[in-house]
Amino acid sequence: MPKTAVGLFESPDRVSDVVRDIEALGFPQNEVRTLEEPKAFDVTGVMSFPRLDYEIDLIRALERIGATEAEAKTYLSGLRRGGALVFATGPDEKVDAAAAMMNRYGAIEIEETSGEEPRLPHAFRASV
Repeated sequence: MPKTAVGLFESPDRVSDVVRDIEALGFPQNEVRTLEEPKAFDVTGVMSFPRLDYEIDLIRALERIGATEAEAKTYLSGLRRGGALVFATGPDEKVDAAAAMMNRYGAIEIEETSGEEPRLPHAFRASV
């Protein structure tokens, strides 16, 4: 089962620097993802509540990769305030190094989870 480091940053301003340095640790680009709250939410049906649907999907996705409900809600709250998440998935020692890198860049919340590969709504593969 893969391990994933998740870091919450107050602002997306430094995320590209974090991603660049995590990739320099040897992470393939397809294993580093970033997520900010979308500017618009997908409508999925007549009775759709787009923002609520997004938030529920995100919490479920975070729980699938091993985050607790409280951690998932903390991440969601950070996104609502304009923050950004960075995810790095790989072997234990690389994920530990990625978490340390996130810490050096001032992540306000960092967790290492063990669960399935992250499939997050509106997340995108990082490219620097």
